[in-house]
Amino acid sequence: MKQRIITALLVAPLAIALMLLASSSAVAVIIGGLCLIAMWEWTRLSGMRSRPLRAVLVALGGAAMLALWFASLPVWWIFIGIGCAWWVVAFFWLRQFSFAASPTNENAAIKLVAGALAILPAWAGLMRLHLTQGSPHTWALYALAVIWVADSFAYLAGSRWGRVKLAPQISPGKTREGLYGALVSTAVLAAFGGWLLEVRGLTLFLLVIVALISAVFSVVGDLFESLLKRHAGVKDSGALFPGHGGVCDRLDGVFAALPFFALGKALLGL
Repeated sequence: MKQRIITALLVAPLAIALMLLASSSAVAVIIGGLCLIAMWEWTRLSGMRSRPLRAVLVALGGAAMLALWFASLPVWWIFIGIGCAWWVVAFFWLRQFSFAASPTNENAAIKLVAGALAILPAWAGLMRLHLTQGSPHTWALYALAVIWVADSFAYLAGSRWGRVKLAPQISPGKTREGLYGALVSTAVLAAFGGWLLEVRGLTLFLLVIVALISAVFSVVGDLFESLLKRHAGVKDSGALFPGHGGVCDRLDGVFAALPFFALGKALLGL
C-alpha cells in the first residue's frame, strides 16, 4: 500500500498537468504511447508468445491511431460508438467465465480483437474531450477525475464495509458495497464538478447520469482485465507502475469508461 500511495502521488500531478495544460498533439502522443504499452501487455494476456508478432500488432495499433487523427469527425464518433458497443458485449462475457479461456490460437485472436476495441476507442474518446476545448482542458480532467474517484472509493468502501462479493470467480476482492461507494462518490463529484463547469438544471442531472454509466463500465473494464489475468495465470499485466502493476492494471477502468463519457457529453451538447 505504501508503494501504491507513493506511485499515485508522483503520477497524479503529472497526469493533471498533462490534461490541463498540454497541447492536444502532446496529449495524443503521450497517451497514445501509454496505449501502445497497454496493447503490448494485452497481447501477452491474450496468450501470444511471439515477440515479433506482438510488436507488429502494436505497430498496427499505432498506425490506427495515426489514421484516426487525420480522419473526419464522423469517423471518430463511429469508432467511439463501436468502443461503447464492445464494452456492453464484455459485460455479458463476464457472465461466462470459461469463454475463450483455453489457450488456443482462436481464443488468442478473440482476445486480441477485444484489446483493440478496448484501448483504441478510449484514446479516441479522450482526444475528443481534449480537442473540443482550449486550455485549460477541464473536461478531459473532469472525465478522468470521475473514473479515478469511482475506483478509489470502490476500494475504500469495499475495504471498510464490503461483505457481498461482486464477482468472486473473477476478482474476489471486489464487493457490491464497493460498487455502491463508487456510484455515490461519482454522483457527488459529477454534480459538483459539473456545477463548476457551469452546467445547470436538467443538463447537469443528465451529466451525472452519464458519469454514473461511465463509472459502472469502469468496473466492467476492471473486471474484464481481471478475467484475462485469470485466464493467463498472472497477477499483473506488467510492472511499469510500482505497486500498481502495468498500464492495463492502472487504466483498465479508464479504457472502458472514456468512450461512454465522451459520447454522453457530446449527446448533451456540452
